[in-house]
Amino acid sequence: MVETAPQQALHHAVFLRRLADASAGSSSPARLGHGAFLTLRLVDLLDPGHEAVRLDAFAYQLAALDRANRQLPGDSTETAHLIGLMHATADAFRARDAQLVVPALLAYAHYLEDELLLEEALDVLETVVRVGGAALRCSDQVASRLREARVLRKLNEFGAAEQAYNHAAVLAAATGDQHSVLLSRIGGANTLVARGNLTQAECALKETLDDAERLGDQDAQARAHQGLAVVLSTSGQPASAIPHEWRAFQLYEDDLSRMRVLSDLGVMLLIVGDVEGAVRALTEIVRRGANEDVVDNAMIELMNCASYKRDRVGFERWRDRCATRSEKMPPNVLADFYLKTGIGRARFGHFDRAEVLLRTALTIAEDAGLHELVFRIERINSGLRDCREVCDTPSLTIAEPGSESAAVREVSAALAYLAT
Repeated sequence: MVETAPQQALHHAVFLRRLADASAGSSSPARLGHGAFLTLRLVDLLDPGHEAVRLDAFAYQLAALDRANRQLPGDSTETAHLIGLMHATADAFRARDAQLVVPALLAYAHYLEDELLLEEALDVLETVVRVGGAALRCSDQVASRLREARVLRKLNEFGAAEQAYNHAAVLAAATGDQHSVLLSRIGGANTLVARGNLTQAECALKETLDDAERLGDQDAQARAHQGLAVVLSTSGQPASAIPHEWRAFQLYEDDLSRMRVLSDLGVMLLIVGDVEGAVRALTEIVRRGANEDVVDNAMIELMNCASYKRDRVGFERWRDRCATRSEKMPPNVLADFYLKTGIGRARFGHFDRAEVLLRTALTIAEDAGLHELVFRIERINSGLRDCREVCDTPSLTIAEPGSESAAVREVSAALAYLAT
């Protein structure tokens, strides 16, 4: 049986935290949290274990929820999800088929995960399994378990994540869904990376890549290459990671995945000193456009590249562009913006301003529970004064082109053709 987060005394109570955390009950986050709670309570009426509800009682509750949801912010993506979920629940109740609400629940869970509302996403995914019951299609069972495992991994619930990945693999294997089996194995390897077991993760990913190539599964190959790039980069081998990242870019078919890979590739190229290659990759993301978080990350890294080159004009230009988007940045991206801005100020010798920016980044990261980022900011901040001598000699911090491997030069050259 898959281990999950501790059960709430009341289903969906996690959404009510937004009211407790909000400065005012009438704020948008508070209203959306309350709207989500009410909408999911309506979904609960589809639960096979729930006491049967008369049609007129359901209609009364539906009408009340419709009035409440009409008061939610009209320009919010979450409002659209909640209204769609409400309508899907009504259709499912009338048809006596809970399966009809599953796509809307999975879409809402995906949105919450993207917004880093991970405990809420987990609650919705658990609702899919509970409400779907025995009638839940095998494909939806597998999809729910895979997403649940990914969210648990992001919550650092590694044991529960591994169990969920294993459960998904068993369900997928029973129906001959080899693609989902491969995804489960890749997810399990990613969990090993999060645990710090890089050697075992690398072996698992290489084995999975071999199987994906044998089966001709292009998407799984891309994910395995991307996973190997993360392992190698994390273990201090960015030059070896870059060809895997580039291969993932070539294999992915959807633009969003390709743009996310380009973002990671830009960071890795900067680490090995190929600033121009990094700028090409990141500029391509901004040129093509993508999800806001991907574009935000690319702009932040372009600002970082400019300060790396001691290009003050370029740094200020990208900083201004990032600042105009900062109000809509999620906490992890916003903290990274202040962190990279602080690093940039330090590179230009403005250590006092850098310390203020790093303290701001630290506060944002702490408030959002971003523990890995908190550790990184603290480490950078503690050595800020000691880096003055290094920051005053930029030639020491930028690798010579001759130090790049042939594989890295090949990737960098290929990036030059993307915009043509």
